[in-house]
Amino acid sequence: MGNNKGSIVALLPLVVFLGIYILGSVLAGDFYKMPIVVAGMAAAIVAVAMTRRITMSERIGIFSKGATDVNIMWMIWIFILAGAFSGSTKAMGAVDATVALVLNAVPSDFLPAGLFIAACFTALSIGTSVGTIVALTPIAASIAEQTAGCNMGWMVAIIVGGALFGDNLSFISDTTIAATRTQGCNMRDKFRTNLLIVAPAALACLFIYIFASTSDFSTAEAASSAPWYIVLPYLLVLVSAFMGMNVLSVLVLGILSSGVIGIACGQITLLDWFMSMGDGIGSMGELIIITMIAGGMLEMIRHNGGIDFIIRAITSRTKSRRGAEFSIAALVSFADICTANNTVAIISVGSIVRDIATRFGISARRAASIMDTSSCFVQGLLPYGAQLLMAAGIATSASSITLSPLEIIPHLFYPMIMGGCALMAIIIQWPRYNKE
Repeated sequence: MGNNKGSIVALLPLVVFLGIYILGSVLAGDFYKMPIVVAGMAAAIVAVAMTRRITMSERIGIFSKGATDVNIMWMIWIFILAGAFSGSTKAMGAVDATVALVLNAVPSDFLPAGLFIAACFTALSIGTSVGTIVALTPIAASIAEQTAGCNMGWMVAIIVGGALFGDNLSFISDTTIAATRTQGCNMRDKFRTNLLIVAPAALACLFIYIFASTSDFSTAEAASSAPWYIVLPYLLVLVSAFMGMNVLSVLVLGILSSGVIGIACGQITLLDWFMSMGDGIGSMGELIIITMIAGGMLEMIRHNGGIDFIIRAITSRTKSRRGAEFSIAALVSFADICTANNTVAIISVGSIVRDIATRFGISARRAASIMDTSSCFVQGLLPYGAQLLMAAGIATSASSITLSPLEIIPHLFYPMIMGGCALMAIIIQWPRYNKE
């Protein structure tokens, strides 16, 4: 039985996890050189070792119960299928086709707005902000270099902002998967709630990109040899998921359609398809491991009274639902600052957020939306986060201009405006639903 009174000592594994990860990252000078699974392993060992008055077999049983919780296993299955879908669509050229389809449809005078739309749609389709940044940043860097008076940081920030918007809403994004599964809500409901919060920010950015630039982008162009119908697997996934189909079925449908279309069009062979799925699944390995470790570690913390302590500490000064929502946003933001990984941040505090939401009558879809938007806001502004590090590195390698992550941050309109919209959504309790 857990400690119902709560214990601050039970939080030691979480302190160990964050401490090792942050210290290792600082010493390495890079938050992505420190293996997060190593920090997770050390924290898990501490969690098991510090649990007293039961046998080692019972301790491992408690840890395993958390690691194989139904929500954890759901996330793992989704991660596996999302990895296979991502790998197969990338191999068939769907990413390049998606980018070219949007960019070629936009007049050159509105290219910044077109890039933003392309980034939004690409991230929404492929479910990863980093993958979108990898695909589109070389184009943005090339355009900035070709265009007189165009700021490289501004152009790259357009891609980063659009990528964060799409990733935040995508049905196959790992942050969406983590947020919805930890809170036990439907992806479609979370999408609708999220969209009402972030759409104003996206529209505001779109108007900025349409009217703020006076540069001549007529020399810029983007092309792809892939036919337009290569993007059909993405569209199929988006439509079927939005219609309410189970996410596992959606991903299986996407995988099959990408294979059939890719092979039929001569883009890939059957062996290429299998290998690309294997590579995509393999890329999810670290995320799957840390998800299971986090689930087991948090179950040990719960058993020892750590979750009760956090909830009591937060709720003792929280008197309203609005205050509880601010607490959720702050909790996720702090975890993201410490880990520089929005998915890990959501997984780490997901069970705590669910308990707070239940206590204050916050719907699961709203709690999931607050978690996702808060982590997106923080992640988008971290100079040591994967998104900005990747964007700056690719822009530098794709042009003759050296770009620092710090030079991108002042131009990141979308995460800044989105953060303001998320804050206002909590203050005015928007959106409202009849059942809430």
